[in-house]
Amino acid sequence: MPIKALNLTARRLISTAFMAALAAGVAGCGSTSQLTTGSISRSDSRPLETMSAGELHTATSRLGESYARNPNDRRMAMNFAAALQMDGDADQSLAVMRKLAIAYPKDRDVLAAYGKALAANGQFEPALDAVRRAQTPEYPDWKLVSAEAAILDQMGQKDEARQNYRKALELKPNEPSVLSNLGMSYVLEGDLRTAETYMRSAAQQPGADSRVRQNLALVVGLQGRFDEAEKIASQELSPEQAQANIAYLRQMLAQQNAWSQLKDQDKNKAKVATN
Repeated sequence: MPIKALNLTARRLISTAFMAALAAGVAGCGSTSQLTTGSISRSDSRPLETMSAGELHTATSRLGESYARNPNDRRMAMNFAAALQMDGDADQSLAVMRKLAIAYPKDRDVLAAYGKALAANGQFEPALDAVRRAQTPEYPDWKLVSAEAAILDQMGQKDEARQNYRKALELKPNEPSVLSNLGMSYVLEGDLRTAETYMRSAAQQPGADSRVRQNLALVVGLQGRFDEAEKIASQELSPEQAQANIAYLRQMLAQQNAWSQLKDQDKNKAKVATN
């Protein structure tokens, strides 16, 4: 399938992936490098992004109970906000982070997470302002530079976004999350081959997490290599989840192709009518 035909679908899918990355990053700026359910259930310490929808909803509810007992607990609030975002409740996630930002008005990590929550809610200008205010120019934080880049990408400012990704990589060489987000930037413009190069590099790094490998599966699937994409996805998800994700991707691409064919037919009819 021509890459140009993938643009609309790619934008929809990768925008969702960007927002998921930002949501996960809400917890990542603090004391945890990856959000798991370890603090709420000893029997299940898996990353939330590997859970099914039902499992994620249950985990989010449990985090909510812990948050309700102590809403000013910085780490718990940030984890709960990230879980809410992954569970599809962007409004409540932002409300949790806004309250925490009021309680910790000078906390760099909280301000950064608040900015990411704003971005995940589609409020890009305020998000950019919050992330930039959280940054310390003389001691730049690569996570904040990368977060700023992801927001700029969502605003359509790809050149500035990529400059920031590369700046983040100078601060943190071979960081898989930055390489993965840089790959997403190329997916947004339909350059899937370049995107895959960055995604594969990201997935091969020692610190690559489930999100990075799932993003690789996404970009491989967008190129129509569904069996390979499912194989990559099944390393992170259950066989059922991997199959469901690839089936959804197939459906999205088939729908996009159908619309492209209809547009071509309309153009051909118009040409015949004018001859």
